[in-house]
Amino acid sequence: MLKTYKVEHFQDEACILYIPSGFVVDDDQGAGTVILGTKRQPALCRRHPNGRNVIGISSALAKSLYLPGKVDSLSLFYKDGCLYTGVLIGIFTAGFTSFRLSPIGERSYFFKKLLSVQSSLGVVPFVFGERHIDWENGRIKGYFHFGEGWEIEEIPFPNVIYDRLPNRRSEKRKTYQTIKERLQREYGIPWYNPGFFNKLDLFERLENDDAVQQFLPETHRFQSLEEIERMLTRYQQVYLKPKNGSLGKGIHKITYSRSLQEYYCRFRDEGNQNRLLKFKTLEQLVNAVFKHRSLDNFIVQQGIPLLKENNRVIDFRVHTNKDEEGNWQVSAVAGKVAGSGSVTTHANNGGEIKILAELFPDEEERQFIEDALREAALILSHAIERNLEGFIGEIGFDFGVDENHHIWMFEANSKPGRSIFSHPHLKSFDLLTRKLALSFGVFLTKQSLNHPEEMIP
Repeated sequence: MLKTYKVEHFQDEACILYIPSGFVVDDDQGAGTVILGTKRQPALCRRHPNGRNVIGISSALAKSLYLPGKVDSLSLFYKDGCLYTGVLIGIFTAGFTSFRLSPIGERSYFFKKLLSVQSSLGVVPFVFGERHIDWENGRIKGYFHFGEGWEIEEIPFPNVIYDRLPNRRSEKRKTYQTIKERLQREYGIPWYNPGFFNKLDLFERLENDDAVQQFLPETHRFQSLEEIERMLTRYQQVYLKPKNGSLGKGIHKITYSRSLQEYYCRFRDEGNQNRLLKFKTLEQLVNAVFKHRSLDNFIVQQGIPLLKENNRVIDFRVHTNKDEEGNWQVSAVAGKVAGSGSVTTHANNGGEIKILAELFPDEEERQFIEDALREAALILSHAIERNLEGFIGEIGFDFGVDENHHIWMFEANSKPGRSIFSHPHLKSFDLLTRKLALSFGVFLTKQSLNHPEEMIP
């Protein structure tokens, strides 16, 4: 793990870097170049004259590196005659506004919290979009937050880019693809967490992976009513989900009662009301409920008899992150209880976040389920990494647990929502996931320096 040092600025017209007394390197006298992001600056590098364990940066060096004056701590590492001051992490997104207090709209608070972990990690994170890039000079006008408000600073191109685009629409823009490819190929900058997972594509890839087949409910692209009938006969319930949906929108649960020979469809309508409709045939159901929509844009998924609390179904959100060493770890586990009459457990549908201790008073049962969820999440994280392209650093899983305590993966999200962290007992995990999201940028930076050939997409 990279050690973090306090930064002190001093006035000097020469480019000078004072090396902390505790920084161990075999050949610090050979260092003659200081690097921040993609900016290299020849400098006089020597041990701190007062023997202090801090990084000293002259005003001339800070100006040459475009280091923001409010950066108060940096990591430091040495390679091939160069001292790397911190890891410059660009967080790429869209949806910028002209408002000074909320420059990224409603997501400004999320980004403010994400940037708040910078000092403890010794990284220099900033937020930017496509219009903030100065290709001619190799610099970016980035948004920083040092605790007192948003500031715009001009900085070099970063070491690594963390993709936080808000939706699939922004991801499909041609300019996004061009920017991403240019920064990766021309500048050698790793880009992590690119793209939203396509539900169907992900399931089709994973179902051929023996390590995770046990976690996957039967899932298909919509083909015919006969296929739905077959699955209803086998499972009694199926879910129809939009291929690229999010936040539980557009999900329909269809059940069949053999005794009554009736079909039921539970969903949330456009007026955000939970509905339960009854039909004599599946064809009548589809013609009524999906009258103005094409089922070609839906997937059909096996329904699972899930654990319940007070007759409300429970599912589970598990976050995994890669750390500074590039290893997967489980960073948060929470339960979600469906709202009354709701087809999903999402908060906007009346769902409620609970920690496992609230759901399972019996400690032995709670520990068994938590261990099973954690194990499944790590196995699936490795499988997704094996089967998808790009550098994946975080995943949010939606799991179900059936009446036999078997784990099922309903969805995996590359840009998971953070609603579970509203629970007071999950605040520390909110902080952990934010730290890990940036720590993975440190890992990729070290990899790009030590093994650049492995970082080419």
